[in-house]
Amino acid sequence: MAAMARWPNVPAVYGWLSLPESGQWRLHPQGDALQHPESRGEAITSPQILAFMNRNYAADAHGQWFFQNGPQRVYVRLDCAPYVVQLTTDVATGSLKLRTHTGLDVGKVSALYLDENGRCYAATDLGGALIAGRDLPALLDTFQLADTFAPDTGLHEALAECLESGASVPLVAHGIQGFPDTSFTLSPCRHADLERLLTFLRHPRPDPETAQAG
Repeated sequence: MAAMARWPNVPAVYGWLSLPESGQWRLHPQGDALQHPESRGEAITSPQILAFMNRNYAADAHGQWFFQNGPQRVYVRLDCAPYVVQLTTDVATGSLKLRTHTGLDVGKVSALYLDENGRCYAATDLGGALIAGRDLPALLDTFQLADTFAPDTGLHEALAECLESGASVPLVAHGIQGFPDTSFTLSPCRHADLERLLTFLRHPRPDPETAQAG
């Protein structure tokens, strides 16, 4: 912090970085990521640059996420969520766990949300996270319905009912680090509501209050 205090007051920049659902950082050389949300940008592939970005990724008080590049904050357009998490195995214990695209292990999951597109999101101790699509079936296979459901009800049947009726589904996870020992809920939601539910802003702005109002 003392070193940072010696740097000049460099203004933050917007529109140069994005994070898609693949979890791969993208560079937008024209700085137009916010003006053109459909713009895919260019993949950043340098291992050294990726490691530096991953170490210096954080959020401000308004839920806007940025990469701290020396004295300058480079704000990120989030196409889905602040983190994309994958299911992996803990080498020491052999148990399953969730790991972010930045290489951090999720310590706590408090709730899951299923949007109308079939994407699953988690409220975690690190921030809002999208479950990587390729890992979602394996993660769902580790869940069981809580005993409030009829014994002959299947998980996929309950999830379909969740989306159709708007009712939350109580689940139990066994052997996955970070999930509660007791039941937790998977709730249906609209994609448009995820920013509110997981407290982040997809499109950062110099005036975040205006962004929230819009």
